[in-house]
Amino acid sequence: MPVFDLPRRLAAETLGTALLVATVVGSGIMAETLTHDVALALLGNTIATGAMLVVLITILGPISGAHFNPAVSLVFAVKGAMTPREALLYTLAQIIGGVLGTIVAHAMFALPLIDLSLKIRTGFPQWFAEAVATFGLITTILAGVAFARSAIPWLVGCYITAAYWFTASTSFANPAVAIARSLSNTFSGIRPIDLPGFIAAQILGALIATALAAWLLRPTLKEHA
Repeated sequence: MPVFDLPRRLAAETLGTALLVATVVGSGIMAETLTHDVALALLGNTIATGAMLVVLITILGPISGAHFNPAVSLVFAVKGAMTPREALLYTLAQIIGGVLGTIVAHAMFALPLIDLSLKIRTGFPQWFAEAVATFGLITTILAGVAFARSAIPWLVGCYITAAYWFTASTSFANPAVAIARSLSNTFSGIRPIDLPGFIAAQILGALIATALAAWLLRPTLKEHA
């Protein structure tokens, strides 16, 4: 398997997160423009996001691992699969990419490039939903790495597609994406003041999933010939 140096990996993380956020925000704007039915708008937002995740993880995963998410990078640092410095640089690249993604989406729809969101997303049910969403995402990724590495693009894309609908928060599950969405006063936005609760819940969900996976995915018996 080819090995890519850190600058290329950071570029892949920036590009991937930018395209992911441009998809989340842009499809939300398009959906809101085409229909006043909130359920139909959410469906359009969901399908576009899930499909883009499959594409991005497939094409950029061999370069950087396709984290596109500080929670994922944190988990791999905790597991020792990357250094704390690499995880920090990945996180910065992801946040920068997310902001660029919002700007690109706004530019395509002739909106102010940065427009702080006024959409209220707060309270225990929302925070709990984010913890659950991120827990499920990290569990999916770690189990995928253990048992079905080639299927990870589809596993993650399908999981996020489902989580949009079974979580009260519509499954941000990603601190970088949450930050980027706070800069968009559109269908997918979140007030900047609501970010701390979401990010704390996402990190907590990720760490719980990591702890569980360390036990759950470790076999107890060796297979005998």
